[in-house]
Amino acid sequence: MSYSDDEIQIDDSDTDQGDMGDECISDDDGIALESHDQNNSEYRENAAPDNEVLNHDSLEAEMKKAIADVQAVLQVKTGVCRILLHKYKWNKESLLERFYEHPDTTTFLIDAQVIPRLTQTVPTGESECDICCMVSGLSGLACNHRACTPCWRSYLTNKIVDGGQSEIECMAANCKLLIEDEKVMLYIKDPDVIASYRRLIVASYVETNRLLKWCPGVDCGKAVRVGHCEPRLVVCSCGSRFCFSCGNDWHEPVNCRLLKLWMKKCSDDSETSNWINANTKECPKCMITIEKDGGCNHMTCKNTACRFEFCWMCLGPWEPHGSSWYSCNRFDDSVAKTARDAQEVSRANLQRYLFYYNRYMGHQQSLRLEGKLYATVKSKMEQMQTLSMSWIEVQFLRKAVDVLSECRRTLMFTYAFAFYLKRDNNAIIFETNQKDLEMETEQLSGFLERDLDNENLVTLKQKVQDKYRYVEHRRKILLDHCAEGAEQDIWVFNE
Repeated sequence: MSYSDDEIQIDDSDTDQGDMGDECISDDDGIALESHDQNNSEYRENAAPDNEVLNHDSLEAEMKKAIADVQAVLQVKTGVCRILLHKYKWNKESLLERFYEHPDTTTFLIDAQVIPRLTQTVPTGESECDICCMVSGLSGLACNHRACTPCWRSYLTNKIVDGGQSEIECMAANCKLLIEDEKVMLYIKDPDVIASYRRLIVASYVETNRLLKWCPGVDCGKAVRVGHCEPRLVVCSCGSRFCFSCGNDWHEPVNCRLLKLWMKKCSDDSETSNWINANTKECPKCMITIEKDGGCNHMTCKNTACRFEFCWMCLGPWEPHGSSWYSCNRFDDSVAKTARDAQEVSRANLQRYLFYYNRYMGHQQSLRLEGKLYATVKSKMEQMQTLSMSWIEVQFLRKAVDVLSECRRTLMFTYAFAFYLKRDNNAIIFETNQKDLEMETEQLSGFLERDLDNENLVTLKQKVQDKYRYVEHRRKILLDHCAEGAEQDIWVFNE
């Protein structure tokens, strides 16, 4: 960092930022499409033209430059500039605009909690520390809250190591003055704590900057920067492809809002839905879910506000079952039929969810299992190279597996999209495109898994290229239709 190359700091999510920034969500929360030629393997290995991948050193260098630019205008300490930039989500223009709006610099800095309202001279000499009650030389901040050096060091170390904070308030109760980086580094001497502090500063720089996002790749540690904050595909140099807005795997065609609802529903319902469907029924009167725990079909609802007695088999009232007008064996019993109809509506909703969930999970499982195809095609590529084909000539096989993976991922998210989609003419067109893509994807998958070794090498390349190009074409048709629908606001969702 740039203060004394030891001094750095940036953040604390607990700090009140008021209205100093908006959430990074587009107005329509819509679908951002990648271009067609972004589907190839070269694109995945290199960052897209409109996003930049930054490592820790690059992020730290950018922070230094931003701090230096603001310091040249405000003429305050670098640590104070860092705190101010953090408050304004590292938007220099917004910070300077707000600075010029204030009547004087002092008022602006007081409001930002970087200088106290009343500045007092800190007495020198030894005295009793209010924290540990030991007599020693005391020091403190401009707010005149003083303590001994070991107490300051212990307080700051706890905030950094245990609290994970990079913006730290004065240790005095009800004092909101933020401790500048220079003062933190004056007390902290442990190299490990200093290193943790520097990491926290860089982390807060990324987390508060609307145009930066950490890559979710395992052990990646890089951040991705974009030019405009919106839901969009971003690609890290480690190969991770994710949505800039929500940080999940790229989930086209479903938007971030619906994906969040879907993931929550899957988390809440998927583990129990099958069991509920097989082992429970709803009370015909209050519709509470009931499990049958005995052999008797005479059921009493345990809901204290209901207590309805009914037959487990026909869901009709229990009274007729003990009399001469017993009719449980008759399907057309009117009272029982009404109960069965209500039951069927509830079960139909569950069955509908399970339909989409099972297909969503099916494509997810296929995506994982088909990852083994990379090893298969690698072996095939090596075999073909021994038969006088060059390395570049055999890359079509890897491209085919790349396309297959992209199609599986797209199909997976089409079922989350379809679950919330209201059925109308536009939905029927979507389902037709989905069916065509799914059918062609299965054919490509089957060819790569079963027919690859049986194919004549002379005709193999043309067949594989024809297959993956057509599958890729079907995927583009489906995604283009979804994107056009979002732009024209033709999709109607049942949430």
